Amino acid sequence: MGNSYAGQLRTTRFEEVLHNSIEASLRSNIVVPRPVFSQLYLEAEEPAAQNGRTENDDENDEDGSESNSPPIPYQMKPPPEGCCTTDGFCQAGRDLRLSSLASDSLDVSPGFMLIGLKSPSLPDSLLVVAVDHRFLPDERGHNALLGFSGNCIGCGEKGFRYFTDFANHINLKLSTQPKKQKHLKFHLFRNSQGVLVKGAPICWRGHDGRIRQMSSSLSELHATSDERTSSVALLRSSHAASSYTASHANGVPQSSDTAQPLPNGIIPASSIAQAVINHSGPGRPSTAGMQTNAGPPKKRHKGWSPESSANSSSVLPSSTVATNGAKLDASATLSSSQRSSATLFPTGLSVAVPDQLLHTCGLQPVIFKGHGPLPQLTGNFNEVLVSSLLQSCYLSSQSLPRVYQHYGPSPIQPLSTEMQILLTVYYLVQLGPEQVPLIEDLEQIFMRSWRESHLSEIRQNQQPQTPASQGRHYGIEAPPTLSGLPQHLGLAPQQPLTPSQLPWLAQLAASSCGEGVVVLGEHVGSLAQGLQQMFSKLMEGRFENTNYIVVIVTASGHETQSCVVVTGKHQCRALAENMFSPNEGLREINYQLSSGEAQELIQFCSSLGQDGDIDSLLDGATLDSNEPSPLSSSQESTDEKSLKNTHSPKDSLSPKDRVLTPKETCSEFSVEWRDIRPIQLAVARKLLSHVCAIADSSTQNLDLVSFDRVSFLILVPPSEVTFQQTVLHLWSSGVLQELGTLEQDSVSQRQAEHYVVKMDQSAQVRVDSLIQEAHTNSYTLYILVHDHAHWDISSASYCSTDSGLGLVDQLLNSRKVRDAPNILILHVTSFPFALQTQFTRISPYNEIHWPSSYSNDVDLYHERTRYFGVSELLESTRSGSSLPLMRCDTSFESMASALEERFPKLHSAVIRTTVLIHHYCAALMAVSGRIGGSHNLHKHTSVETLGIVQALLSAAQQCPAHHGHMILLRIPSLALAAWAHRRLSRVRRQLGLEESFEIILGNPSQPLNIGHNFIDQIKLWLKIQEADWVPRTYLELEALPCILILSGAEPQGESLPRSLKYCDLRVISCSYLQRTTVEQELGLAAYLLKTESRSPHNPGPGSDLLESDGEKLSTTDIEEEESQENESSPVSSNQPVQSSPDVGTSDPFPTQSSTSTSPNVPKSAMDSTTQPSQAQAQPPTAQSSSQSFLYPQLSFPHSSQSLTLPVYSLAQPIFHPLAQTNSLAYFQTLPQHQVAHAPPQPLAPAVRSRRHPSKSTSSSSSSPRASSPHLSCSWARGVSRPPSVLLPRSLYDIITANDGSGLPRCTSFLPHMSVAWASSFRPLLSKMMTCTEQSLYYRQWTVPRPYHMDSNNRTEGRSDNFHPRRLLLSGPPQVGKTGAYLHFLGILSRMLIRLMEVDIYNEEEIHFSVQKDDVQYNPPDALWPDPEVVKALPFDYTVHDPKYDDISLVYCPGYKPACDATPVRQEDMCLRRRTTRIKLSKYAAFNTYHHCEQCHLYLGFNPRYQIYESTLHAFTFTHLLLGEEIQLYFIIPKSKEHYFSFNQPGGQLEGMRLPLAADRSPDCIKSPIFTPTTGRHEHGLFNLYHAMDGASHLHILVIKEYEMAVYKKYWPNHILLVLPPVFNGAGIGAAHFLIKELSYHNLELERSRRQEGSGATGDVWPFIILADDSCVMWNVVEFDARNGPAEHAASLKQVLQHMEDCPHLAHYGLCGIRKWSSRVFTDPTTWEPFSRGHLHDFLLLNVDRSQNVQYDQNRFTCHDVDFTLRLHSAGLLICRFNNFSVMKKQIAIGGYRTFIIKTKMTDVPTSVGPSQYVCAPDSKHLFLATPAQLLLEKYLQHTSHKLFPLSTKNYDHPVLSVDFYINLGPEVTVCFVSSRPHSVNICTTGLLFSGLLLCFADAFVTPSFLKKFSFLKGATLCVIGADRSSLRQTVGRLELEEEWRFRLSDEFQTANAKEDWPLFFLTGKHI
Repeated sequence: MGNSYAGQLRTTRFEEVLHNSIEASLRSNIVVPRPVFSQLYLEAEEPAAQNGRTENDDENDEDGSESNSPPIPYQMKPPPEGCCTTDGFCQAGRDLRLSSLASDSLDVSPGFMLIGLKSPSLPDSLLVVAVDHRFLPDERGHNALLGFSGNCIGCGEKGFRYFTDFANHINLKLSTQPKKQKHLKFHLFRNSQGVLVKGAPICWRGHDGRIRQMSSSLSELHATSDERTSSVALLRSSHAASSYTASHANGVPQSSDTAQPLPNGIIPASSIAQAVINHSGPGRPSTAGMQTNAGPPKKRHKGWSPESSANSSSVLPSSTVATNGAKLDASATLSSSQRSSATLFPTGLSVAVPDQLLHTCGLQPVIFKGHGPLPQLTGNFNEVLVSSLLQSCYLSSQSLPRVYQHYGPSPIQPLSTEMQILLTVYYLVQLGPEQVPLIEDLEQIFMRSWRESHLSEIRQNQQPQTPASQGRHYGIEAPPTLSGLPQHLGLAPQQPLTPSQLPWLAQLAASSCGEGVVVLGEHVGSLAQGLQQMFSKLMEGRFENTNYIVVIVTASGHETQSCVVVTGKHQCRALAENMFSPNEGLREINYQLSSGEAQELIQFCSSLGQDGDIDSLLDGATLDSNEPSPLSSSQESTDEKSLKNTHSPKDSLSPKDRVLTPKETCSEFSVEWRDIRPIQLAVARKLLSHVCAIADSSTQNLDLVSFDRVSFLILVPPSEVTFQQTVLHLWSSGVLQELGTLEQDSVSQRQAEHYVVKMDQSAQVRVDSLIQEAHTNSYTLYILVHDHAHWDISSASYCSTDSGLGLVDQLLNSRKVRDAPNILILHVTSFPFALQTQFTRISPYNEIHWPSSYSNDVDLYHERTRYFGVSELLESTRSGSSLPLMRCDTSFESMASALEERFPKLHSAVIRTTVLIHHYCAALMAVSGRIGGSHNLHKHTSVETLGIVQALLSAAQQCPAHHGHMILLRIPSLALAAWAHRRLSRVRRQLGLEESFEIILGNPSQPLNIGHNFIDQIKLWLKIQEADWVPRTYLELEALPCILILSGAEPQGESLPRSLKYCDLRVISCSYLQRTTVEQELGLAAYLLKTESRSPHNPGPGSDLLESDGEKLSTTDIEEEESQENESSPVSSNQPVQSSPDVGTSDPFPTQSSTSTSPNVPKSAMDSTTQPSQAQAQPPTAQSSSQSFLYPQLSFPHSSQSLTLPVYSLAQPIFHPLAQTNSLAYFQTLPQHQVAHAPPQPLAPAVRSRRHPSKSTSSSSSSPRASSPHLSCSWARGVSRPPSVLLPRSLYDIITANDGSGLPRCTSFLPHMSVAWASSFRPLLSKMMTCTEQSLYYRQWTVPRPYHMDSNNRTEGRSDNFHPRRLLLSGPPQVGKTGAYLHFLGILSRMLIRLMEVDIYNEEEIHFSVQKDDVQYNPPDALWPDPEVVKALPFDYTVHDPKYDDISLVYCPGYKPACDATPVRQEDMCLRRRTTRIKLSKYAAFNTYHHCEQCHLYLGFNPRYQIYESTLHAFTFTHLLLGEEIQLYFIIPKSKEHYFSFNQPGGQLEGMRLPLAADRSPDCIKSPIFTPTTGRHEHGLFNLYHAMDGASHLHILVIKEYEMAVYKKYWPNHILLVLPPVFNGAGIGAAHFLIKELSYHNLELERSRRQEGSGATGDVWPFIILADDSCVMWNVVEFDARNGPAEHAASLKQVLQHMEDCPHLAHYGLCGIRKWSSRVFTDPTTWEPFSRGHLHDFLLLNVDRSQNVQYDQNRFTCHDVDFTLRLHSAGLLICRFNNFSVMKKQIAIGGYRTFIIKTKMTDVPTSVGPSQYVCAPDSKHLFLATPAQLLLEKYLQHTSHKLFPLSTKNYDHPVLSVDFYINLGPEVTVCFVSSRPHSVNICTTGLLFSGLLLCFADAFVTPSFLKKFSFLKGATLCVIGADRSSLRQTVGRLELEEEWRFRLSDEFQTANAKEDWPLFFLTGKHI
């Protein structure tokens, strides 16, 4: 807007853009949605039509010409001979098309911009050219120099001075005169992917040359803010408008002023550093200097070069200013004489500012630039302030529709200039007389009005959206009715508002508020004339009652112009102070104090009028030395220093001089802030979960498995109290001991300080040391905890080294920290908003938000505490049933406002602090009773202050140990805080109250300074014995009666004790209204309430009251909270008393104290518990400063005992604690005279009731001490109620008001001064948003300012730049975040230790015979077994492996089982098996979760490593037992193909290459390793790199066909042997069977291959290794002559090479090693290094010698026992190397022992009993979808005691099993015999068997063979066959019917369907 085309809008593709942009924002599914408005301009696009002309008319315009004559024929100059004439190419033959150059890197000269040029011969393409930006217009069509200057991007030729020449060079081929306006169409910019794309169109249309010259300076100024970037203040609370432009300026900083005091003492008269930003489109920032002339020359002179700046003579050196400590480099500056921006405007349009303006009017007017150029101010311009904030808001709101421009026509138009001005007037009219305008309110009004006017179009565009998306906060919502505005303004006007209508409509609107708003619109020809009229009338006093003057100029033929002048005194002061940055404001305060300007104010406040003077009254009360001049120095005076260590003669004994007797000891006091609460544990686990999620993600940015310990460093703000507080939490948490950093006995707080560092200059060394340590200790995970993370977010490049800011950016965002893989950063803050921007470094997935502890009033974490924070404080203001906890002090505000008018030159903080301290001094004097006539002093203080002081002095007297309350007095200025401390200390000393309470100055840079007497008192309470102990934190001041003056620009994370009762924030600054600033001040009052209910055994008289009744029955008396606490507040009995709502606080969490009679309250007033309606009848009235009240006065007798023993005989509490009595309601129902003359009551009974509590005075409190019969300690009652908060009126009004979404208005403020809104066109925060949704909102709608540390966190080509190892923990203030993250460090350390340990089976071998052979066959230190000796060793048939504790014993003649052995069922094995946690050795095998650089070849999905290619090879061989060919598949990585032989490279697989037995290599394992596995693709221990110690080996995983894909994914570099699909349901027996047969077949092939190659054949290596997938570590036993055997870790390489080096290894059929147990060396002297017996888990198998013995391919269980027995019976040597052991890891997932029994009807596992595993043949039975062999094995295991009844627990009569071992359960013994000729069997002579088991008996089993064995009568026979026919054939062939009796009912089959090939078995009895 801002020109004659106002009110008309080009509608091309307008509606479509709105629809698509909003839809894209709503439907965005990325984590940080791309902001819809990130590429908008600030101004609305120029109208497209004027005087009926169409959009295409601009092709005939040039240099402002409005001629409509026909175009002149034009003939282009012929191109030079031989040059290129192709369209889209320059004459040098270089491509200029955007489609070709989009991704190329283009060289653009400084000052030039890339422009898209339209060629008539290429209508669908743009040509890329470079044009000097000075010859292009700005967004409003202004300021373009005439002529042209351009460069060719293609060939690089430069210096084209005429567009005609340039058009020829780029082959435009025009038929008309070339015009830059016609062909230079679009700006070009690079998008987030780095691709050059078309941007906004160039706005060539504007005023004619004359108007363009006059308005040129304004258009350059619209993006500038005269205010400082860091000051947000009342009008500038959100930076919404002025900073909006800077957020798109690509790093150009905003303006800032340097503070120097002006003559008026308010505004610093220093140079203004203004960054004048001229936006021409996305990516087009330009910095223009201040112009002293009207603009560039109309025509270019010959001597003037485009490279020379037209206004270079006015550019001054840039200044460096500090904005909140951040250095800003401004692009141009103005001297102090140019403060009103006079030089920005043409001469001749000036306004003279009258002299003595400030003196005459008592104010400094603030002029807000609106529409049109502001005239130059001359004369006394130093007394006028000029701001462009309103102008920026106008421009921002007019630029909103630009988002629609790319998508087609639309009826939607931006707000016109006239409508903006009218809405501004209406907004100013609705403001109260003391309200200061907020730019965000006006901005929201503009947005709502625009949305209302186009509601139908917006809704139409939103039709495709889902209902859910429409309700989300990223959409455009239908706005509510505009508060305070006429309804017709919220709707689209039928006719546009014309300039002629605007003045009288604005005056009509302003008339409703009288003189509050004045509109100067009629007879005003220019802004200069209007301002001159305004100044004249202002000097005449005609605007004395006017707050705002709106100047409107609607001259015919010109665009509407306007400005707003603020003339209200309160508003001018607020806006003027807003122009200070926080640091500048503090410097101004210091200047006013040090220069003595505030001395007059001090003296004025000290005067009490007719009541005298404060100082004289104090001098009359005491003879102590006077206080030095309060303003002479900020240092403590000499006599003040002595106050800490001296006592008044009237003082009582200090605590160290006396010992508290049991009666004087408070049993109700306890300190609980050291405890860890359940919710903190939950948050710590959430933190750990997020860390694990980072580690588990596919990016593998954190390798937790590689770390074995945790180290940390906690970074805190440079506050001594915060530092010591964190150290205290760390020291008491036990984290240092848990991390193993320090020993338990040696940890001290001094040692804990090493792990906490203040973010000052010392932090650099500490963090650098940690980085260096992290670089050298790669196995340590370092955690950098950045606590209070919102404190310093300044960019290091914008901060000076001595400012102390920018350290976080310099240290934590450095490349060393970012790239270190073992450093994790945890940001902890209560206000994370500034870290949640579009450029944030923290992924939203890495945010942890503090959970709510209550849901529907249910305590989710059972911690019996309730958090009371900012939202609860706000809620207390809306309850209406009691005096709110958060309120303002009307009488204080009235006095402060009056003094602000009286002292206009003083800063408001100086005035308000002086008034507040005056109130405290007067209250102390009034309450102490030491001043004569003190009853009149209450008039000179406020009700609130008097109540605070009375609570402070009376609370400590009620407790035997003198526990009391803390009063927090927040004074941000250090100088003012020091003065307040001195002033209050002097008053306290002269009143003799040194022993009553302490006054503490909280300086962030200094430690606490507490008097020795109070230190001794705290030591007694905390039971501290150290003589030199002093409190270092505010938490250690628990229950100390004190006034804490907390200074500093902002709180820095200091925690306050639970004894905090009042939080006095009446003097905090209201100038910087960001959400962070407001909430962190209110967060000082955050509180954890105790919610324990009364003990059941001691209910008390008031326990029947519901907790919800607390607000209904709470009191609002003169001592609101103390009415239930201060039982000993003395008052003269004849004083009349009136109730007041102004003193104290009603308690929404009330406690009930003892009930006794008050001397001033009628007895009937006590009975409010029986009259709830009366208690609720009158709510508290508003506070009135006109009321006069009499207050209790504490009388301090001269006896020192009065301060130690709370005994008062002549005074009683003014209102004794009632049982939830609402005394105010009672008094409001009585006549006034009845209240004033309430009869006094006897005093003594109350005293006696307090000293001698009886049953009638028991408490009914919800306090944790409520079970006590009498709560005499005010502190103990106070821990159940939050503190009261006093706020300034202006801040209180803002906070307690709601915005359109129902949230407090403070939530819609700009979140932090270092960020800016990405667009004005943004929705409000929703009341239903979660913390995560709020985070996403800020991530979309805020951008960091240039001095924000995240402003440079944007990488070309990426949509985000998140740091992968950076977490954010956010939670409300004072909720316990420190304890949570400290506990997180502890559990993280425990987890890392846990990751370095594994559960190893640690079980003793079982079934050892009592009669043990003591023969020593081998010496203990023998290296290898001798075959002859091994043959002499007896074979041990008994199975000793503990995993087989539930199988049948194998009969052995020499074995005697233990009589008390209790068999264990298999289903109990997993629960029973004993494990031990063992730390992994360096030779361990690992699963897929292990990642290190050494063994990266085993990784499968880490993108940092190459995924190796692999090929699938088929391998076929024939086996006689199977009767068919077996086809297996090998998946072989390219890197492992050298282990195999192919018929040609890459051809058919022929076999595995095998070494020769004679080969020796120290780095090679000869035996191929086969590992059958299933279901353990993640957890199987297949990574043998470390176990092999780098040795070369062939490792093959044997898997099932259906698991091929998943194993290949996780182990792409392993060789996979895929079993045939027929074996998908087979057990471990099938895998071992195929491995063995394949190996033997390959051995034969390798021998043949070598024979064909004329090589040796017999010495091919015949051994393979069969290893379980849970073998994790190996050990070796070494013998020491002195100490005996010792076992230590060994590599698998060492074990295998030792076994392979055995001299006679070829003689053995099977070798193995022992399973590890910690109790193996029972008798080292009889240690046998080798033995013969069963082998398991890790086998070295000779496939050559064992070729005739196969694994049973059908077996699921005990296959290795069966194979070993058959191998031994075949005469092969079996040897176990006992000096080696294998550790097996407990893996609960997968494995071959996991069997699922399910029915055919469903795939869900069903509970089917073992008896249902078999059924009668041809019967109707529930068939099972389980292999028949498995059903048979499980049936025999569980039911054999019924099948073989004579065998149960009968070891001497076993079941004879021929050629087959099967598990018959632990109660049955099996005797294995082989029917093969020459087999080795035990001697069975004389042995009677209890049963016979024949399983698939072959031809070697004959009747004569069976007749060798004898059976008991009634023994059971079981014959197993494949079908019923084979059963009958077996019975007949073996002549079994001669000795065995059979019945038809004894035939069974497994519960399988016929197609599943069931097994059959027949049973019989021996005759």
